[in-house]
Amino acid sequence: MANEEDDPRQLIAEGCHVALTEDPLDVAKVMDLVRSPQAGAIVVFAGTTRDNFAGKPVKELQYTAYNQLALRTMLAIVKDVRSKHGLQGIAMVHRLGCVPIGQESILIAVSAPHRQAAWRAGEEALEECKSKVEVWKREEFEGEEGVWRANRDGAQGTHVDTSVPM
Repeated sequence: MANEEDDPRQLIAEGCHVALTEDPLDVAKVMDLVRSPQAGAIVVFAGTTRDNFAGKPVKELQYTAYNQLALRTMLAIVKDVRSKHGLQGIAMVHRLGCVPIGQESILIAVSAPHRQAAWRAGEEALEECKSKVEVWKREEFEGEEGVWRANRDGAQGTHVDTSVPM
């Protein structure tokens, strides 16, 4: 597989894969990243764009990230979750750019010898991603201006222009 030098949109470590992409997400491909003959369970979480937020009709979501920092944070999360839950593999792929209604913005796949560990690990990975990863979303509403939010449920955020060197 590629490493950071080969593809700056992904990082890979033993049993761990993280990526950022503007392409539609593919559940089967992400599952294949964690598939193992030692795993009795693969759990996949797919976060999708819903058509409303707080009673307002949502048109789409726009995601942006501080890419290299987000990838390093994602990799730290999946390494920790893999170790803590004894996983065979874990993958976290987040979509950037425009994500239309009904399409996935994030996929997390985990494989483990037993389903209980896979369930717990998948939820923990998602919650850690939402609280720590440097990804922001703009909710675009029908008929009114959009709102930037932190990548958490309902948390108001402030957009950071990642095109400006820090």
